[in-house]
Amino acid sequence: MPRYKPSDCHAMMLPVVLSEQIVPGSFAFALSYLVDHELDLSALDARFNNDITGASAYDPRVMLKIVLLAYSQGLISSRSIAAACSRNVQFIAISGDSQPSHAHIAKFVVSLSDQIKPLFAQVLMTCDAQGLIGREMFAIDGVKLPSNASKERSGTQEELRHRAERLDKAADKILALHQAQDKAGAQEPLEAKRQARVEALREEAARTRAFVAQNPKRLNAKGRELKSNITDPDSAKMATNKGVIQGYA
Repeated sequence: MPRYKPSDCHAMMLPVVLSEQIVPGSFAFALSYLVDHELDLSALDARFNNDITGASAYDPRVMLKIVLLAYSQGLISSRSIAAACSRNVQFIAISGDSQPSHAHIAKFVVSLSDQIKPLFAQVLMTCDAQGLIGREMFAIDGVKLPSNASKERSGTQEELRHRAERLDKAADKILALHQAQDKAGAQEPLEAKRQARVEALREEAARTRAFVAQNPKRLNAKGRELKSNITDPDSAKMATNKGVIQGYA
């Protein structure tokens, strides 16, 4: 019997530098930079008059980062976002370990939704232009932002305006879903989502194994193996003097 080194996925105390958890090139890094340096948040700051009296408030920049990062990962209830802020190292890092409660998050989204939506749209437009929004990001209850296809990153003024409107509508819908979740008092079924993803992976793995077992290798005229496609077994990548194209054997 082989012997392997042990692995443990349970809780562990680790020295963590929070600033190093926001990786350059990621959506979280772009979000953090845009909120801190590029967005005009003076309208949010103006709502707080506690410089002399009153309790300190959560920085709206921190709250905006938390909420938009949560949306990018499919979290749209205040309770699930609050839980992420206390357990998920990326949320802890981007919030500076401030850990706002679900009540504070819900209040922020409800009371400042009119100010949040245009800021949200600005972040989406910038991140999309940088190729940071893919097919799965922000896929929340049918809200799928358009993938970052090159044909959608350029075009006429009318085409670009139309793209901006699509992103703006997606931002509106996500915020509305968040507020609806909070009103219903719903806790997102994270375990159910996780289990659904596991089942999808199992099905895909089973389909791949069945394909390999049932389909022999396909060779070209030179005896080299052709790449197969599980969805379309007859298709293959064929090399030409102009590169590689999708063809049919």
